[in-house]
Amino acid sequence: MLRTVLIIGMIVFFFFLNLLAMMHMLPIYITSPLLFLSILFALYRLNHRKTFKGF
Repeated sequence: MLRTVLIIGMIVFFFFLNLLAMMHMLPIYITSPLLFLSILFALYRLNHRKTFKGF
């Protein structure tokens, strides 16, 4: 539960940074990969929860 809240908070934070980059307050070439990696990490964690690992 805590991990899910942390992942959602991370996505919201990096989205806010990306909005600042679109207003030319931060470099967008730094904030866009951070947002992409946070979404990628969230999808990775959601897809690999209870997978069968074999016998």
